Amino acid sequence: MIKLSDNFLEGRRLETMVENQTSYTMNNAAMHVFETHEQAASVLLKFEQPVLASMIQGKKIMHLRDYEAFDFLPGESLVLPANESMCIDFPEAMAKNPTRCLAMAISEDKINKVLQFMNENMPKSTKEAWGLMDYNFHFVNDRGIYQIIQRLLFLFSEDHPSKDIFVDNMLRELIIRILQTNERKIYSNTTLSIKKESRLTEVIRYIRNNVHKSLNVDDLSKMACMSPSHFYRTFKQELGISPVEFINNERIKLAVGLLQDPKRSIKDVYLDCGFESRSYFNRVFKTRQHLAPGEYQSKIQKLKYLD
Repeated sequence: MIKLSDNFLEGRRLETMVENQTSYTMNNAAMHVFETHEQAASVLLKFEQPVLASMIQGKKIMHLRDYEAFDFLPGESLVLPANESMCIDFPEAMAKNPTRCLAMAISEDKINKVLQFMNENMPKSTKEAWGLMDYNFHFVNDRGIYQIIQRLLFLFSEDHPSKDIFVDNMLRELIIRILQTNERKIYSNTTLSIKKESRLTEVIRYIRNNVHKSLNVDDLSKMACMSPSHFYRTFKQELGISPVEFINNERIKLAVGLLQDPKRSIKDVYLDCGFESRSYFNRVFKTRQHLAPGEYQSKIQKLKYLD
Protein backbone atom coordinates (compact mmCIF):
# COMPACT_ATOMS: atom_id res chain seq x y z
CA MET A 1 0.00 0.00 0.00
CA ILE A 2 1.32 3.48 -0.88
CA LYS A 3 2.41 5.39 2.19
CA LEU A 4 2.34 9.16 2.74
CA SER A 5 5.28 10.56 4.69
CA ASP A 6 4.85 12.34 8.02
CA ASN A 7 6.29 15.48 6.40
CA PHE A 8 3.57 15.42 3.76
CA LEU A 9 0.78 14.87 6.27
CA GLU A 10 2.05 17.67 8.51
CA GLY A 11 2.68 20.11 5.67
CA ARG A 12 -0.58 19.96 3.73
CA ARG A 13 -3.46 22.38 4.25
CA LEU A 14 -7.01 21.15 4.85
CA GLU A 15 -9.27 23.53 2.91
CA THR A 16 -12.23 21.29 2.08
CA MET A 17 -13.63 18.06 3.49
CA VAL A 18 -14.17 16.50 0.04
CA GLU A 19 -11.23 15.94 -2.32
CA ASN A 20 -8.89 18.27 -0.45
CA GLN A 21 -6.02 18.66 -2.90
CA THR A 22 -2.26 18.95 -2.35
CA SER A 23 -0.36 19.42 -5.63
CA TYR A 24 3.22 19.49 -6.90
CA THR A 25 4.01 20.49 -10.50
CA MET A 26 7.08 19.56 -12.54
CA ASN A 27 8.07 19.98 -16.20
CA ASN A 28 6.36 16.85 -17.52
CA ALA A 29 3.97 15.85 -14.76
CA ALA A 30 1.90 17.02 -11.82
CA MET A 31 1.31 15.03 -8.64
CA HIS A 32 -1.97 15.53 -6.77
CA VAL A 33 -2.96 13.87 -3.50
CA PHE A 34 -6.68 14.01 -2.73
CA GLU A 35 -8.17 13.46 0.74
CA THR A 36 -11.87 13.14 1.53
CA HIS A 37 -12.96 13.37 5.19
CA GLU A 38 -16.71 12.79 4.89
CA GLN A 39 -19.09 10.67 2.84
CA ALA A 40 -19.88 12.14 -0.55
CA ALA A 41 -21.39 11.11 -3.88
CA SER A 42 -21.17 12.13 -7.53
CA VAL A 43 -17.96 14.15 -7.15
CA LEU A 44 -16.66 15.11 -10.60
CA LEU A 45 -12.97 15.16 -11.51
CA LYS A 46 -11.14 15.65 -14.82
CA PHE A 47 -7.55 16.24 -15.94
CA GLU A 48 -6.28 17.87 -19.13
CA GLN A 49 -3.53 15.24 -19.48
CA PRO A 50 -3.47 11.42 -19.23
CA VAL A 51 -3.62 10.47 -15.57
CA LEU A 52 -2.50 7.61 -13.36
CA ALA A 53 -4.71 7.34 -10.27
CA SER A 54 -3.58 5.11 -7.39
CA MET A 55 -5.61 4.41 -4.27
CA ILE A 56 -3.79 5.01 -0.98
CA GLN A 57 -6.47 4.52 1.67
CA GLY A 58 -10.19 3.81 1.88
CA LYS A 59 -12.60 3.07 -0.94
CA LYS A 60 -14.01 4.91 -3.93
CA ILE A 61 -16.78 3.85 -6.27
CA MET A 62 -15.88 4.91 -9.81
CA HIS A 63 -18.44 5.80 -12.49
CA LEU A 64 -16.83 6.13 -15.94
CA ARG A 65 -18.86 7.11 -18.98
CA ASP A 66 -21.98 4.92 -19.09
CA TYR A 67 -20.21 1.76 -17.88
CA GLU A 68 -21.14 -0.13 -14.76
CA ALA A 69 -19.59 1.31 -11.56
CA PHE A 70 -16.73 -0.50 -9.78
CA ASP A 71 -14.88 -0.30 -6.47
CA PHE A 72 -11.43 1.33 -6.45
CA LEU A 73 -9.32 0.02 -3.56
CA PRO A 74 -5.81 0.37 -2.04
CA GLY A 75 -3.17 -1.47 -4.04
CA GLU A 76 -4.90 -0.66 -7.35
CA SER A 77 -4.20 1.88 -10.08
CA LEU A 78 -6.24 3.26 -12.94
CA VAL A 79 -5.04 4.95 -16.15
CA LEU A 80 -7.39 7.30 -18.00
CA PRO A 81 -6.90 9.50 -21.09
CA ALA A 82 -6.85 13.28 -21.08
CA ASN A 83 -10.11 15.16 -20.44
CA GLU A 84 -11.94 12.04 -19.25
CA SER A 85 -14.62 12.79 -16.67
CA MET A 86 -14.69 10.72 -13.49
CA CYS A 87 -17.73 10.62 -11.24
CA ILE A 88 -16.75 9.37 -7.78
CA ASP A 89 -18.60 8.22 -4.66
CA PHE A 90 -16.97 8.08 -1.21
CA PRO A 91 -19.17 5.68 0.79
CA GLU A 92 -16.82 5.15 3.75
CA ALA A 93 -14.87 8.42 4.13
CA MET A 94 -14.81 10.00 7.59
CA ALA A 95 -12.70 12.48 9.52
CA LYS A 96 -10.83 9.81 11.50
CA ASN A 97 -10.35 7.57 8.47
CA PRO A 98 -10.21 9.70 5.29
CA THR A 99 -10.15 8.30 1.78
CA ARG A 100 -6.85 9.13 0.08
CA CYS A 101 -5.90 8.84 -3.58
CA LEU A 102 -2.93 9.93 -5.66
CA ALA A 103 -3.43 11.27 -9.19
CA MET A 104 -0.44 11.90 -11.43
CA ALA A 105 -1.06 13.77 -14.67
CA ILE A 106 1.67 13.07 -17.26
CA SER A 107 2.23 15.15 -20.39
CA GLU A 108 1.37 13.46 -23.66
CA ASP A 109 4.70 14.66 -25.07
CA LYS A 110 6.55 12.69 -22.36
CA ILE A 111 4.45 9.59 -23.02
CA ASN A 112 5.05 9.83 -26.78
CA LYS A 113 8.81 10.09 -26.26
CA VAL A 114 8.76 6.96 -24.09
CA LEU A 115 6.68 5.13 -26.73
CA GLN A 116 9.22 6.14 -29.39
CA PHE A 117 12.05 4.87 -27.17
CA MET A 118 10.25 1.55 -26.61
CA ASN A 119 9.54 1.03 -30.30
CA GLU A 120 13.18 1.74 -31.20
CA ASN A 121 14.83 -0.21 -28.38
CA MET A 122 12.23 -2.69 -27.02
CA PRO A 123 10.23 -3.95 -30.03
CA LYS A 124 7.43 -6.42 -29.35
CA SER A 125 7.95 -10.01 -30.47
CA THR A 126 4.69 -9.66 -32.43
CA LYS A 127 6.21 -6.73 -34.40
CA GLU A 128 3.28 -4.56 -33.34
CA ALA A 129 4.11 -1.01 -32.28
CA TRP A 130 3.85 0.05 -28.65
CA GLY A 131 0.94 2.43 -28.15
CA LEU A 132 -1.19 3.95 -25.44
CA MET A 133 -3.25 1.53 -23.37
CA ASP A 134 -6.98 1.18 -23.88
CA TYR A 135 -9.60 3.57 -22.50
CA ASN A 136 -9.68 2.25 -18.94
CA PHE A 137 -6.61 0.37 -17.73
CA HIS A 138 -7.35 -0.89 -14.20
CA PHE A 139 -4.68 -3.04 -12.56
CA VAL A 140 -3.17 -4.19 -9.29
CA ASN A 141 0.20 -2.56 -8.58
CA ASP A 142 3.11 -4.96 -8.73
CA ARG A 143 6.18 -4.46 -6.55
CA GLY A 144 8.06 -2.41 -9.19
CA ILE A 145 5.20 -0.01 -9.86
CA TYR A 146 4.53 0.37 -6.13
CA GLN A 147 8.16 1.34 -5.45
CA ILE A 148 8.26 3.84 -8.33
CA ILE A 149 5.06 5.57 -7.21
CA GLN A 150 6.39 5.70 -3.65
CA ARG A 151 9.68 7.17 -4.90
CA LEU A 152 7.86 9.75 -7.05
CA LEU A 153 5.86 10.87 -4.02
CA PHE A 154 9.15 11.63 -2.31
CA LEU A 155 10.75 13.31 -5.34
CA PHE A 156 7.81 15.61 -6.08
CA SER A 157 7.78 16.90 -2.50
CA GLU A 158 11.57 17.07 -2.13
CA ASP A 159 13.39 20.42 -2.28
CA HIS A 160 16.24 19.47 -4.63
CA PRO A 161 17.66 21.50 -7.56
CA SER A 162 17.85 18.43 -9.83
CA LYS A 163 14.49 16.88 -9.01
CA ASP A 164 13.10 17.53 -12.54
CA ILE A 165 15.79 15.20 -13.91
CA PHE A 166 15.12 12.59 -11.21
CA VAL A 167 11.36 12.72 -11.85
CA ASP A 168 11.79 12.43 -15.64
CA ASN A 169 13.89 9.27 -15.26
CA MET A 170 11.36 7.69 -12.89
CA LEU A 171 8.45 8.64 -15.15
CA ARG A 172 10.04 6.83 -18.08
CA GLU A 173 10.40 3.65 -16.04
CA LEU A 174 6.85 3.99 -14.71
CA ILE A 175 5.35 4.38 -18.19
CA ILE A 176 7.32 1.37 -19.50
CA ARG A 177 6.27 -0.82 -16.58
CA ILE A 178 2.60 0.18 -16.90
CA LEU A 179 2.57 -0.62 -20.61
CA GLN A 180 4.12 -4.00 -19.84
CA THR A 181 1.46 -4.95 -17.24
CA ASN A 182 -1.24 -5.47 -19.84
CA GLU A 183 -1.69 -9.12 -18.88
CA ARG A 184 -2.47 -8.16 -15.28
CA LYS A 185 -5.57 -6.11 -16.00
CA ILE A 186 -8.29 -6.53 -13.40
CA TYR A 187 -10.93 -6.43 -16.13
CA SER A 188 -10.63 -7.37 -19.77
CA ASN A 189 -11.58 -4.84 -22.46
CA THR A 190 -14.74 -6.84 -23.12
CA THR A 191 -15.68 -6.84 -19.45
CA LEU A 192 -15.29 -3.08 -19.24
CA SER A 193 -17.38 -2.51 -22.34
CA ILE A 194 -20.59 -3.86 -20.83
CA LYS A 195 -23.15 -1.07 -20.68
CA LYS A 196 -25.75 -0.29 -18.06
CA GLU A 197 -28.57 -1.42 -20.33
CA SER A 198 -27.06 -4.89 -20.84
CA ARG A 199 -29.21 -7.84 -19.75
CA LEU A 200 -26.33 -8.92 -17.49
CA THR A 201 -25.89 -5.58 -15.72
CA GLU A 202 -28.11 -6.52 -12.76
CA VAL A 203 -26.26 -9.80 -12.33
CA ILE A 204 -22.86 -8.08 -12.37
CA ARG A 205 -24.06 -5.49 -9.85
CA TYR A 206 -25.37 -8.29 -7.62
CA ILE A 207 -22.05 -10.18 -7.79
CA ARG A 208 -20.06 -7.08 -6.86
CA ASN A 209 -22.37 -6.24 -3.97
CA ASN A 210 -22.46 -9.80 -2.65
CA VAL A 211 -19.00 -11.11 -3.50
CA HIS A 212 -18.50 -12.14 0.15
CA LYS A 213 -21.48 -14.52 -0.07
CA SER A 214 -21.91 -17.93 -1.67
CA LEU A 215 -22.65 -17.44 -5.38
CA ASN A 216 -23.55 -20.05 -7.98
CA VAL A 217 -24.40 -20.06 -11.65
CA ASP A 218 -27.89 -21.55 -11.18
CA ASP A 219 -29.04 -18.69 -8.93
CA LEU A 220 -27.43 -16.05 -11.15
CA SER A 221 -29.03 -17.53 -14.27
CA LYS A 222 -32.46 -17.31 -12.62
CA MET A 223 -31.80 -13.65 -11.87
CA ALA A 224 -31.08 -13.13 -15.58
CA CYS A 225 -34.18 -15.16 -16.52
CA MET A 226 -32.09 -17.65 -18.51
CA SER A 227 -31.30 -21.34 -18.33
CA PRO A 228 -27.88 -22.07 -16.76
CA SER A 229 -26.38 -23.13 -20.11
CA HIS A 230 -27.74 -20.08 -21.96
CA PHE A 231 -26.61 -17.79 -19.12
CA TYR A 232 -23.09 -19.25 -19.21
CA ARG A 233 -22.80 -18.79 -23.00
CA THR A 234 -24.23 -15.27 -22.91
CA PHE A 235 -22.02 -14.21 -20.01
CA LYS A 236 -18.85 -15.48 -21.70
CA GLN A 237 -19.85 -13.95 -25.02
CA GLU A 238 -20.56 -10.51 -23.55
CA LEU A 239 -17.78 -10.33 -20.94
CA GLY A 240 -15.07 -12.52 -22.42
CA ILE A 241 -14.78 -14.71 -19.29
CA SER A 242 -16.98 -17.28 -17.54
CA PRO A 243 -19.21 -16.35 -14.57
CA VAL A 244 -16.90 -18.23 -12.17
CA GLU A 245 -13.82 -16.43 -13.54
CA PHE A 246 -15.58 -13.08 -13.11
CA ILE A 247 -16.59 -13.93 -9.52
CA ASN A 248 -13.04 -15.02 -8.69
CA ASN A 249 -11.61 -11.84 -10.23
CA GLU A 250 -13.88 -9.75 -8.00
CA ARG A 251 -12.93 -11.79 -4.94
CA ILE A 252 -9.19 -11.55 -5.58
CA LYS A 253 -9.54 -7.84 -6.23
CA LEU A 254 -11.12 -7.49 -2.78
CA ALA A 255 -8.51 -9.79 -1.21
CA VAL A 256 -5.63 -7.66 -2.51
CA GLY A 257 -7.08 -4.66 -0.69
CA LEU A 258 -7.74 -6.58 2.54
CA LEU A 259 -4.22 -8.06 2.60
CA GLN A 260 -2.77 -4.54 2.85
CA ASP A 261 -3.79 -4.69 6.53
CA PRO A 262 -1.20 -6.69 8.54
CA LYS A 263 -3.79 -7.36 11.26
CA ARG A 264 -5.94 -9.39 8.88
CA SER A 265 -5.40 -13.14 9.04
CA ILE A 266 -5.46 -15.14 5.81
CA LYS A 267 -8.51 -17.01 7.11
CA ASP A 268 -10.40 -13.76 7.75
CA VAL A 269 -9.52 -12.54 4.27
CA TYR A 270 -10.63 -15.60 2.33
CA LEU A 271 -13.88 -15.86 4.31
CA ASP A 272 -14.60 -12.14 3.84
CA CYS A 273 -14.03 -12.60 0.10
CA GLY A 274 -16.51 -15.48 -0.22
CA PHE A 275 -14.05 -18.36 -0.60
CA GLU A 276 -15.10 -21.54 1.21
CA SER A 277 -11.62 -23.07 1.54
CA ARG A 278 -8.12 -21.74 2.01
CA SER A 279 -6.63 -24.15 -0.52
CA TYR A 280 -8.92 -22.90 -3.31
CA PHE A 281 -8.30 -19.27 -2.29
CA ASN A 282 -4.53 -19.88 -2.35
CA ARG A 283 -4.71 -21.48 -5.80
CA VAL A 284 -6.83 -18.72 -7.36
CA PHE A 285 -4.81 -15.93 -5.72
CA LYS A 286 -1.48 -17.39 -6.82
CA THR A 287 -2.72 -17.85 -10.38
CA ARG A 288 -3.61 -14.16 -10.63
CA GLN A 289 -0.94 -12.53 -8.44
CA HIS A 290 1.92 -15.02 -8.89
CA LEU A 291 2.34 -15.16 -5.10
CA ALA A 292 0.55 -17.02 -2.32
CA PRO A 293 -1.63 -14.73 -0.15
CA GLY A 294 0.71 -15.01 2.83
CA GLU A 295 3.75 -14.17 0.68
CA TYR A 296 1.91 -11.21 -0.82
CA GLN A 297 0.96 -9.85 2.61
CA SER A 298 4.53 -10.28 3.90
CA LYS A 299 6.04 -8.50 0.89
CA ILE A 300 3.65 -5.56 1.28
CA GLN A 301 4.69 -5.18 4.93
CA LYS A 302 8.41 -5.39 4.07
CA LEU A 303 7.96 -2.66 1.47
CA LYS A 304 6.33 -0.43 4.09
CA TYR A 305 9.26 -0.87 6.43
CA LEU A 306 11.67 0.05 3.62
CA ASP A 307 10.00 3.44 3.09
